[in-house]
Amino acid sequence: MIFRARHFTFTFPGPALIMGIVNVTPDSFSDGGRYLDAKKAIAHGVELVEHGAALLDIGGESTRPGALPVSEAEELRRVLPVIEGLAGQVSVPLSIDTMKPTVAEAALRAGASIVNDIGANRTDDAMGRLLAETQAGYVCMHMQGTPRTMQANPVYTDVVREVGEFFEDRLRRLCAVGATPEQVVFDVGIGFGKTLEHNLQLLRGLAAFRKQGRPLLLGVSRKSFIGRLAGADVDKRLPGSLACACWAVLQGAQILRTHDVAETLQAVRLTESLVKS
Repeated sequence: MIFRARHFTFTFPGPALIMGIVNVTPDSFSDGGRYLDAKKAIAHGVELVEHGAALLDIGGESTRPGALPVSEAEELRRVLPVIEGLAGQVSVPLSIDTMKPTVAEAALRAGASIVNDIGANRTDDAMGRLLAETQAGYVCMHMQGTPRTMQANPVYTDVVREVGEFFEDRLRRLCAVGATPEQVVFDVGIGFGKTLEHNLQLLRGLAAFRKQGRPLLLGVSRKSFIGRLAGADVDKRLPGSLACACWAVLQGAQILRTHDVAETLQAVRLTESLVKS
């Protein structure tokens, strides 16, 4: 299985890739405001690569439950200096975490190679056409609703089946406008329009998504469902995050998006060593 993101190529099966998070926001749920300054964000990204990140995900708009959207101009003001700075200092692929095709296009021009799109449930094909034109990699994430509304009352008959059907539909639509399957990674969207039980059902059912034939990215780092299960504040959720990361690797996930790169890498590599035949 191949994942292509412009001039980067990853082949699976293989060791899971760790994607480090660089939030250039004042209000992200875990580290909002810590790296709003571009110089601090760039230094943080460089540090994550030194800790073992194989990819970096840069975002300028909070997607926590209830978050309000920011303007295109403000999102660009936050992320472009960081992407440009990191592109000159690290050799790993840079991902732009955005729902806006115009922001994605500018980020790709600035040095990004991947679009991490929580808004893959949109009805227009602008993002798909951009992927076809640029050959960028694409993280297609499932979300019910929008960040502002997604936790109001998420309802599914069978969340694993419905997310799988969403992926099949999105891949058909992307290919119809010129993108290729090798550009696409799927993310089940833990915490995005899901209750605690929906999140657990998706984690238990991760292996079912192997039939999609595309790499699977999982983002659970420090999320609220861990806090609810463990009774832990956001800064005390590393053990639960690591447990989910190791479980995901055992179920076939290939990319893990995390705030805690060094710790996640160590836990995952040990897990992989234990299951080698």
